[in-house]
Amino acid sequence: MHDDFFSFIKRGKVFRIGNVMALCKRKELENDVVMVILPPLTENDPLYTKKKDVLFAKNIDLAFRLHFSDVSCPGKVVEVLEKIIQAARCLNLDETELYFMEDYDDGPFSFRNELESLNLVKSVINRSFLNATDDKMRLQQLLEDATMDKVNLLESNCIEEKMIRICDSGSDMQLLEWGRKHGVKSKLQIAEFNGAGRGAFAVEDINVGEAALEIPQSIVISEQHIYESNMFNIFKDMVGISSETMLLLWSMTERCNPASKFKAYFDTLPKDFNTGLSFGLDALAALEGTLLLEEILQAREHLRKQYDDLCPPLCARFPDIFRPELYTWDQFLWACELWYSNSMKVVFTDGQLRTCLVPIAGFLNHSLWPHILHYGKVDAETGVLKFCTSRPCRRGKQCYLSYGPFSGAHFVNFYGFLPKGDNPYDLIPLGNSFLLYSFLFTKLCFVIM
Repeated sequence: MHDDFFSFIKRGKVFRIGNVMALCKRKELENDVVMVILPPLTENDPLYTKKKDVLFAKNIDLAFRLHFSDVSCPGKVVEVLEKIIQAARCLNLDETELYFMEDYDDGPFSFRNELESLNLVKSVINRSFLNATDDKMRLQQLLEDATMDKVNLLESNCIEEKMIRICDSGSDMQLLEWGRKHGVKSKLQIAEFNGAGRGAFAVEDINVGEAALEIPQSIVISEQHIYESNMFNIFKDMVGISSETMLLLWSMTERCNPASKFKAYFDTLPKDFNTGLSFGLDALAALEGTLLLEEILQAREHLRKQYDDLCPPLCARFPDIFRPELYTWDQFLWACELWYSNSMKVVFTDGQLRTCLVPIAGFLNHSLWPHILHYGKVDAETGVLKFCTSRPCRRGKQCYLSYGPFSGAHFVNFYGFLPKGDNPYDLIPLGNSFLLYSFLFTKLCFVIM
């Protein structure tokens, strides 16, 4: 038999040496490759079809091949990373970004979208290298460093308020101490900030993915506390009353209860929230001719009707439980502002989504450049609600939360402040209303201050 046709027998099968060498070469190539695969779109996403169309139109794949040997060519690795980030941006588009996105636009689309996308890429890279050997970790480190460089670069455009003083005494410190006794873990301290009131700053460096704040489910104020109160026997016979309305009425009494489990929390709440719902005549006059004025008046009219339907009848029938002096219109409006401005939607360990008040977390201020994007689900194993950072928060820096993708008008009406910076969710109606909105935000800066 000629050498060209040399073969050997193994387990009854004949292999040619040429085939064996090809198989070895293929195995060598496979060992040099790592696949970075982004999660697929799911039909549960309300924007599934639109995002799918964007990926198709831009010819974007969700799977990317990298070679471990490319670590010697960082530029090549970064080029692939850019494509991964571009795909992640498409997966994280929201409705506003989809509407305004141009065909030629590959991003960044917004601070939120970019931070979400970079965090997604970082987590996928970590999963892709789970079984990599030490000599292959250099590629992972190169990808992670390049991704974190982009995360850190986002900070350059952020607007931050200057700290005035640390709140190291009084009711704020009593609340923090109360929280520690009930299992709260925190890397934050309370302080006063110029133009923003109270906020929270980091007492140590907080890296991406670390928890700035951990709140046990047991001290989250939810409808469960209604079931344990003497009000529930009354509420359960009321047709159509929501859990949010029950909580609102409950909080009007609980804030004045000296034996309340949450006394330390209620003691830190302001006497006035100064949202649009309680604007005085001068502030309302400054908004004359704006759409926001109409929204405020409609909201107050709705709340007034709700108050008239609920509080006077309850006080008349059950004066021992619903004490009339605690259920005035002003007290009702205060409670409405509390729940509008401080409540959060939280998924509990039983899988139920509830509207809640979260003590201590309410100190975190909103920003268009937040550190914390996601915080709405209690960890099933620990029973703790974690506020983890999506970008680093360095020691001494204010730690910001995202309250949501709302317009400036919404923030004024229900939170009592106007976010600093260019809010991508300030959608201006077409036509003459453009001038009205320009007038509105010019006036609001004066009214709120």
